[in-house]
Amino acid sequence: MSERDATWHGTTILCVRKGDKVVLAGDGQVSMGQTIVKSNARKVRRLGDGSVIAGFAGATADAMTLFERLEAKLEQYQGQLTRAAVELAKDWRTDRYLRRLEAMMAVADKSASLILSGTGDVLEPEDGLIGIGSGGSFALSAARALIDIDGIDAEAVARKSMAIAAGICVYTNTKITLESLSI
Repeated sequence: MSERDATWHGTTILCVRKGDKVVLAGDGQVSMGQTIVKSNARKVRRLGDGSVIAGFAGATADAMTLFERLEAKLEQYQGQLTRAAVELAKDWRTDRYLRRLEAMMAVADKSASLILSGTGDVLEPEDGLIGIGSGGSFALSAARALIDIDGIDAEAVARKSMAIAAGICVYTNTKITLESLSI
């Protein structure tokens, strides 16, 4: 197996903010080359006191490091997600160790949905929708098509969008982990 074939793939993370809920969904597939190594990975979790939900795309060990760092920042800044995210992004850009981490995060609380990237970006999409990972653009496109339909709540938008992404992206499966917060 060549080094290129040994590349780990397989994440679709979607954040949907609609009505009185914010939902973060992630698929469970981890692939190495053309082989599915795991189908039930948990890439979405609650952080801190449970008031923040987060999902990652990228190297698992790197993402776990970022989860830990974000939790520490949340504790330091009394649960203020945006402030904690900005401070983490500053560290991510300036710390030699953190700069080498290969992961992205989608995080949300009652008031904000944010994308955190390894380049030090903290982005808040204007429509409350985030898609990251190999199937993120597929799930995001589906969510944008579904979001304005009356009678479909945030969870239904997320589940349907993730199913659509799984039908298109070979690195995405239908074993979805979902976390939600009431706004």
